[in-house]
Formats: sequence, C-alpha cells, structure tokens
Amino acid sequence: MAKREEILRKRRKRKRRRILVLVIEVIILAALSVVAYGIFKLGSLNHLSLNVDNNGWTQEGYTNIALFGTDSREGAAENGEPVRSDTIIVASLNNETKEVKLVSVYRDTMLEQEGQHYDKANVAYAQGGPEEAVNMLNRNLDLDIEDYVSVNFLAMADVVDALDGVDIELTDEEVVHMNNYCVETSEVTGKSYERIEPEVGGTYHLNGVQAVSYARIRYTAGGDFTRTERQRLLIEKVVEKAKDAGIVKINEIIDAVLPEVSTSLSASEILQMAVGVFDYTLGDSKGFPFDSATPESVPGYSGSYVVPVGLENNVIQLHEFLFPDEEYTPTEKLTSISDNIAYITGIYPEVTSDSTTQESGSESTEDNGYGY
Repeated sequence: MAKREEILRKRRKRKRRRILVLVIEVIILAALSVVAYGIFKLGSLNHLSLNVDNNGWTQEGYTNIALFGTDSREGAAENGEPVRSDTIIVASLNNETKEVKLVSVYRDTMLEQEGQHYDKANVAYAQGGPEEAVNMLNRNLDLDIEDYVSVNFLAMADVVDALDGVDIELTDEEVVHMNNYCVETSEVTGKSYERIEPEVGGTYHLNGVQAVSYARIRYTAGGDFTRTERQRLLIEKVVEKAKDAGIVKINEIIDAVLPEVSTSLSASEILQMAVGVFDYTLGDSKGFPFDSATPESVPGYSGSYVVPVGLENNVIQLHEFLFPDEEYTPTEKLTSISDNIAYITGIYPEVTSDSTTQESGSESTEDNGYGY
C-alpha cells in the first residue's frame, strides 16, 4: 500500500512539473509573440544609423535624443532635394527620475556648421541630413546626443487624428492665422478640416490639420520664439492624451505614423523604451538660446538671425536646466565657437545699442519654412 502511495506521489509531482514547464513555455511564447509583433510593426520604420561626435562631453544618467520636424512637402526628400528641419528639439530623459525635459533650438540661431562656417541651425539638416544636424547640436551645445527621430507634416496630423483631436486655447489672432495655415496644411497632408468661424479666441477641439497649422503660426508677437512654445504645448497635449489612450488606440497611432518616421533607434531600443513609456513624465520645457539678440542684419549674411548673446553662457544655462545634478565646464571647442559668433556678429554678452536682447519674443516675420 505504501509503495502504491509513493508511486502516486511521484506521478503527481511529475505532473506538477509538466504543468509548470507548460506555463513557462506559454509565457515565453507570449513574450516572443509580443516582441515579434513589435518588430513586425517596426519593419515599416525608416531606420538610419548615425556616426556622431559628442565633442568630448557625456551626460551620465541621461538619454538625449534629437527630435526634428522636417519640411518635406511634395516629395522633396524622395527627389533628392534638401529637406529643412524647421523644428529642432532636444529631448533629455533622466534615466533615474524618468522625467523628460524639452528644449527647442530656434531654427534661425547662428551656430557653427560642418566645415567651420556659420549659418542658421536648420541649415545642418538640409546640408547633411540628421547625422550632421545631430553633430551640429553636439558641437555647439556640448551634448552627447546619439539618436534622432524625424517626422513630417503628415505624421503629426495623423497622431492628433488618431487621438481624436486635442483641446487648445487660442487667441483671436491665433484663430485667424491658424485658419490661413490650414489651407496649405490640408493640401500637403491630404486631410480635411473645418474653418473656425467666427474667428474669435477660445478653447477649441482641433483635428490634425488644425493642430499642425496652430504649431506653424509665426506671424504673432514673439515670432519664432512663440511658435516653438506652441510646438511644445502641442507635444504636451499629445502626450497627455496618449498616456490615457488604450492599447487599441496606441496601435492605430503606430500603424499611421511609423511609415512617416525616420530614426536611428533600433527596433530593440524602441521596444525597450516602449515597455516603460508610461513611467515617464513630461517636465519643463524651454527655448534656446535663453539670452538672444535679433539684429536687423549680420555683416556678410542675408536674412534674419537669432544670435546667442554669449553662446558659452547660454550653454551653461542649458546644462543647468537639463542636468542640474551634474558639474559642467564648457569645452575649448565651445568657447571657440562662442568667441567666433561674437566676433562675426559684433554681439557680445554685454548688451549693445544696435541689437535687442531678449529671452523670448522676436518681431521677425520672414517665413522661410514650416515648423510643427
């Protein structure tokens, strides 16, 4: 009898082991299925590896990514034409606190380009694509950005539409300009919209075309400075809605947007970040340079420029904002660039009589491109 019970006990033990093994296999299979599904989704992503230089400086504990909004209308990129990055944002992720800070680099900011010549920040993308644009940011801001993400008009419009729109408060002036921008934005994206009439301020529920048009507005007080504030506000609204969206809605966004996105991030890196995406919080955001001048002209240059009033001092402020727990000393390269910009423009950290120094606000109304 005892021998029979021992046999039965061993059989039950083996059965439990088989069940445990089966459960583990199911879990592993499910995990592999999720990864395979993610990789399948990411197969439509435009991937481009970068060869970048961090200018000898690293930010331990942070992941820095460059975000570019490109003006790629009418198949410019496919035809080999230069594509401008009219939105340039540095996203810095604190790997410990999970806080994300955003800094918009004004597209007309005079910075050093490849070959040691000086031009507007958005020229780098047109001349050397995302690789040179990232190198330009690292070189001029003492950053160690290794990856980028680029989107075009249609991508942002698709995201907003997939989230069923966003609520944004508009002024009377913004309503008028947004309605005007909607005409071309609709043509570029192939999406429809409804004009806001009467054109009075208030809180409106904007669809994709309207939201992108809102972020393109440049003809109000503050010019490009205020435009970048609108861009960051739109990002905040999108993030808020995305965090509340269900898996079905997120899947719709992935399907709609991935073919329109270019990035250096690999499929595994994106999947790894996606696992903890809802743990991240969006922190403060600012525009760069913090202290700037918008002179009527720069000797030897045409067009309007945003000139950092002491690039070195601005970058010190930038590092204090993004990396408050790290000690920072400007590199010799950055100090040299800062001195060169001051020499070229005649604008030094001390306020000059023929320039307007400001932290935000520009009266420039020249619209050479579109930001979003």
